[in-house]
Amino acid sequence: MGEAPLRHRAFAIFYTGRLVSLLGSAMTPVALSFAVLGSSHSPTDLGVVLAAGIVPLLAFLLVGGAVGDRFPRNRVLRLSNLGAGAAQLAAAAILLTGNYSLGALVATEFLGGICTAFTTPVLRGIVPQIVPPESLRQANSLLATGRNITKVAGPAVAGVLVGTVGGGWAIAADGVSFVLAALLYQAITLPPAEKSEQHSVLHSVRIGWRQFWRIPWLWRVVTAFTVYNIVFTGGWLVLAPGIAQDTIGAAGWGAALSVRAVGALLAGLVMYRFAPKRLLPVGLVGAALTALPLFALGTHANFAVLAGTTFVAGFSAGVMGVAWDTTVQENIPGHLLSRMAAFDDFGSYAGIPIGELLAGPLGAAFGAPAVLLVGGFVLVATALSPLRSRAVRALRHPPVRVP
Repeated sequence: MGEAPLRHRAFAIFYTGRLVSLLGSAMTPVALSFAVLGSSHSPTDLGVVLAAGIVPLLAFLLVGGAVGDRFPRNRVLRLSNLGAGAAQLAAAAILLTGNYSLGALVATEFLGGICTAFTTPVLRGIVPQIVPPESLRQANSLLATGRNITKVAGPAVAGVLVGTVGGGWAIAADGVSFVLAALLYQAITLPPAEKSEQHSVLHSVRIGWRQFWRIPWLWRVVTAFTVYNIVFTGGWLVLAPGIAQDTIGAAGWGAALSVRAVGALLAGLVMYRFAPKRLLPVGLVGAALTALPLFALGTHANFAVLAGTTFVAGFSAGVMGVAWDTTVQENIPGHLLSRMAAFDDFGSYAGIPIGELLAGPLGAAFGAPAVLLVGGFVLVATALSPLRSRAVRALRHPPVRVP
């Protein structure tokens, strides 16, 4: 019988720290956008600032995975959160003092991107160290639920702060949240590591690369979802808002996004109790269902149909997220876990700018509705393609009764 994850002191501390930092981070996109535009009146400046965060994330992500496997993960989390907090507080100071400088903001976002590259792989690697194996799915469900709550609450809080005291204060709050999280992570005690490779960090990355391709179920899913993210990002983030503007209006589109968030939130609650033996295949089927809103938009469906499909898509994406994190943590040795997570994240992040760049020209050439319909079919085929592998189908999730 699995014990509730929050009964484990280390996970309770970790979970609190994640909620604090996630709430702060969820405020930043809204606050940063309005703060930069308010100071520079230049969309180009905003694009440069945002790119300054994603470039170092991609550049250092694999190094971050190797560091997460080599050094105590609580220490890596603590230092990376302190660095991210310093970067955000510096950005807030630049904006609040009225000394706007594009170069200075680029520097702070670049530092923040580096810190995120070291944080992200460790987040999945540390969970199996602070909860027993039979509680991993419940722990990931709690983390997903908290993440989805902050995605709803964070932008709302940021909007209030931007409208009252200015975006700089919301960014300062984000910086403080990182520092508070780092202080919480200081209190986490980890069990002794399995083993530590006595190699350089770059050599550890190369070892991880070789190990990645020796795990068939892992590389099949990661490569499939690199393609998935290219298609989904281009369709959902670039083309879908334009079609929605013409069919259901901006208010309807905002409502549809809110419905999707509710579905994702519900998925975290359901997955806390739901323990299918074939956890990853269930998640992959869920990922295929995220194509439904693309079909709805591509056929100019009314709001009721779009809202229903976005709810199903949000719920299904939430199921896949918990299923995937749990599968990786249950089946990857601890001394490789952060590196494997880094390769997974790299594929996901790398697909985003590709999708963003391709969607516009494809929509102009063939029409946005047609591109969304074709993209929907590609998403379904891509999400289900790993099921052709016996290695994927053979994975089993141990059923656990939750008290």
